[in-house]
Amino acid sequence: MTAPVKTDKLIEGATGAFEVIVGMEVHAQVTSQAKLFSGASAAFGAAPNAHVSLVDAAMPGMLPVINEECVRQAIRTGLGLKAAINLRSVFDRKNYFYPDLPQGYQISQYKSPIVGEGEVLVDMPDGETVKVGIERLHLEQDAGKSVHDQHPSMSFVDLNRSGVALMEIVSKPDIRSAEEAKAFVAKLRTIMRYLGTCDGNMEEGSLRADVNVSVRRPGEPLGTRCEIKNVNSLRFIGQAIEVEARRQIGLIEDGETIEQETRLFDPGKGETRSMRNKEEAHDYRYFPDPDLLPLEFDQAYVDALAADLPELPDARKARFMGNYGLSAYDAGVLTGEKESADFFEDVVRAADGRTRDPKIAANWVLNELFGRLNKEGRGIAASPVSAGQLGAVLDLIADGTISGKIAKDLFEIVWTEGGDPKAIVEARGMKQVTDTGAIAAAVDEVIAKNPDKAAQAKEKPAMVGWFVGQVMKASGGKANPQAVNALLKSKLGIE
Repeated sequence: MTAPVKTDKLIEGATGAFEVIVGMEVHAQVTSQAKLFSGASAAFGAAPNAHVSLVDAAMPGMLPVINEECVRQAIRTGLGLKAAINLRSVFDRKNYFYPDLPQGYQISQYKSPIVGEGEVLVDMPDGETVKVGIERLHLEQDAGKSVHDQHPSMSFVDLNRSGVALMEIVSKPDIRSAEEAKAFVAKLRTIMRYLGTCDGNMEEGSLRADVNVSVRRPGEPLGTRCEIKNVNSLRFIGQAIEVEARRQIGLIEDGETIEQETRLFDPGKGETRSMRNKEEAHDYRYFPDPDLLPLEFDQAYVDALAADLPELPDARKARFMGNYGLSAYDAGVLTGEKESADFFEDVVRAADGRTRDPKIAANWVLNELFGRLNKEGRGIAASPVSAGQLGAVLDLIADGTISGKIAKDLFEIVWTEGGDPKAIVEARGMKQVTDTGAIAAAVDEVIAKNPDKAAQAKEKPAMVGWFVGQVMKASGGKANPQAVNALLKSKLGIE
């Protein structure tokens, strides 16, 4: 049964609405010290050709040897995608002209991948949850890098990436908008970061995507797809889909046909351009690699890896909602990165075993902390305020030592200067005034200065809020707001 078309995701052309169909091929570099078939380092950032073994350079007689850590990481990723794990898989040679892969072919997997079908649940900002099917995950080696700008007539080749392990994660064509595509890749990156199987660093090329785009009028069969190669940021993924969909719609409306081809996205010009005609599987002349035996392991091996998986984002989000009473939105933001979720839980769980109010903790982490981190372009790992320090600020609010306003001033001091929040409050005289005598004097003074408003307050009790603000201002934010409110109502004769 065909799912109903979501009209809010249709793209309007000159002759009517079109539906965009997107499938993703995400290439994720496996977190591993060595490459897939050699012992050379897989680290990023070395001098050109510093991490090249005889195997990577395809020297005669050199044979590939599978790196078990890469196999483990692929299985763990498959488990995180709720996917079927194939106990037997085969490595194939994909024959194609690779100028920066010395063998002249890529060792990949074709008919028998290590991971089969799975799914990813993608939470959209409007509250919708989109289920994206996973077709497969297979292991393959990366190519090197051609460098074209260092000589007027020659290109250089850096083979440091040549042979680095990649997981290619292929989605089903379940994505219906640029926003869904971006959210899917972001969710995939989050899952792999939780698992520790890929660092997800798109700037360094650890995660990149080939985006397959086609369009159709609602209810019609799937259209001809074009593949946009090597898109390396979430923003560019969204832009590439929008641009390519509109290009295809324009061709269809002009009576032309879409040719299946591989294209490149130029973010500077905001356009896709043809790279080559799209190859089919038979063009690559796949055949089992004669130097590698089939990859086999038993269910016990998979079960042991499954038992050792960390709590994944969906489960952690559900726990934050169930145990802590957080909204779906707040829980989703907090669990979007493992480090953020860990920080929040370190704030909630005091060192002495107490549990702080999770909703107040979430409010401070999401608004004060994240707001300041975003403003300064820092990640959670670079926060000048630790979870322990933020927890101490919340304790001072909870026991009435400081007001919410003073807490924000205290947060600023801790952010810029560091130190123990409790000691700072003592040393700088930032304690909240709870002496009703002192507060009463300030209340009397404000009422005396505003007799007209005091008279009106008896008719409009909501005006007491204005008086509370004036008293808090007069006390430098140190007066206890509850005490101020109670005294004002009493003195103004408000029930």
